Amino acid sequence: MFAADRASRSLGIELLEHGHGTAVLRMTVTASMVNGHGIAHGGYLFLLADTAFACACNSHGPVTVASGADVTFVAPAREGDVLTATAREVTRFGRSGIYDVSVVRGETVIAEFRGRSRSVRSTNNQEPQ
Repeated sequence: MFAADRASRSLGIELLEHGHGTAVLRMTVTASMVNGHGIAHGGYLFLLADTAFACACNSHGPVTVASGADVTFVAPAREGDVLTATAREVTRFGRSGIYDVSVVRGETVIAEFRGRSRSVRSTNNQEPQ
């Protein structure tokens, strides 16, 4: 799935590790990711966490998408910061799951993300149900 994710890969996001219900990704904050306050735009932090979430929740096989997500920004990130997002499965039940993602710079927590997933069924290129 990550190999086909042009959006994330075009931002330089790298998949470092992955396993059943887990994923670790890395991204360097570039000048184009910084907002008018001189800090990383929250959308890029969310995107990094969401990509880690997607890798973790799709690790079991069936196509899985987000049904919702929340993020809490804890500390600012700045141009040149190398951020690591670590996703872990909290629980899966039926076709649903809950995943937590921590985004850190070294030992400093930058953001905490909680994603809710839903496995979908699709046939012959039709929309997921």
